[in-house]
Amino acid sequence: MIAFTFPGQGSQAPAMGEPWRAHPSWELVTEASDASGRDVAALLLDADAEELKQTRNSQLATFVHSMIVLDAVERTGVEPAFHAGHSLGEYSALTAAGAISFEDGVRLVTERGNAMQAAADSQFGTMAAVLGLDDDQVDVACSRVDGDVWVANYNAPGQVVIAGAPEAIELASAEAKELGAKRVLPIKVGGAFHTPFMGQARDRLRKAIADTDIRDPNRPVFANVDALPHPSGEDWSSLMGAQLTSPVRWRQTLHNLNEAGATCFLELGPGTVLTGMAKRTIKGSTTIGVNTPGDVDQLLEQLSGGATTTGGAVEGEFLSAVERLVVSPSTGVFQPLDSLTDGLDVSPGDLVGHVGDHEVRSPFTGSVQGVLALAGERVTTSQPIAWLRSH
Repeated sequence: MIAFTFPGQGSQAPAMGEPWRAHPSWELVTEASDASGRDVAALLLDADAEELKQTRNSQLATFVHSMIVLDAVERTGVEPAFHAGHSLGEYSALTAAGAISFEDGVRLVTERGNAMQAAADSQFGTMAAVLGLDDDQVDVACSRVDGDVWVANYNAPGQVVIAGAPEAIELASAEAKELGAKRVLPIKVGGAFHTPFMGQARDRLRKAIADTDIRDPNRPVFANVDALPHPSGEDWSSLMGAQLTSPVRWRQTLHNLNEAGATCFLELGPGTVLTGMAKRTIKGSTTIGVNTPGDVDQLLEQLSGGATTTGGAVEGEFLSAVERLVVSPSTGVFQPLDSLTDGLDVSPGDLVGHVGDHEVRSPFTGSVQGVLALAGERVTTSQPIAWLRSH
């Protein structure tokens, strides 16, 4: 069974949107710019590393990039059994699971980035990765320090992130080495995320969450706060805010996903950080990173041929590597072409109908196996319109 996982802040890279400019999923960038009031294309194409390090920029850019990748993967017919996201990635997971709309996701992530930036500017903090020490011992190292330092991320076996005031981080690092840590590496970030230092940001974000329509997820989404799935949208209204001042329990989340049946972990978005964590945490699992259009093609080859990074076969419902979905480019009333019927052969760029004033064109070659939206039906952005079987 497949789990879609989504990266958090820190995975971004300059020009990470460039491979997607000509892809149909790039249309989400315009929608994101409208919803955020920012030039998202510039962030994905032109921003340098220093600009992308800013919390308000990295979070929005990473979220939109993950949604572009998600849209491209969904168009192929590959679907997950579960969703999870690391820190910011939790918002991507909730959007992927239908708990929040794409537009609301953009607005919340924009507010989250701004709120965390403001909190970090008002109370300076930093983070460090403790390597080669058990979780409990890292907790002990922090507890021994008479200062503001806490565990922020339980990432993988032997990889725990601490955060807090710089002087307290230095003391806790020394304690961790005394307890047997192999190394402690400073992380170049502008804040002590997932600690009480983010209390100001949590309070600000709660107001935005309260104004957002949060629905029940259509697939289980595992929370950072307790590493458990929560089926109620009402629960997520609280969890999304609590996450900012609580540690990310990612190692525990991976174990719980595996116990629920997940054997294949797809990382959708920039970087391969989560792929590495899954490899280290769940031995024998299939781990695949998807962040370019070429990766989508490789994903289909791996899944259709049973080839995996661990040599095993992927078992799972929600998988067909020869199917493709044509989806709506916008919200509006769908009007198909008269020729859009079962058995119709289409090529990339072929017109199949309209949603309002927007053209619906197939990004794939294939034969129509079914029309999934009725003439005159009101559809939403990325809602499936037709199901193709590739030639």
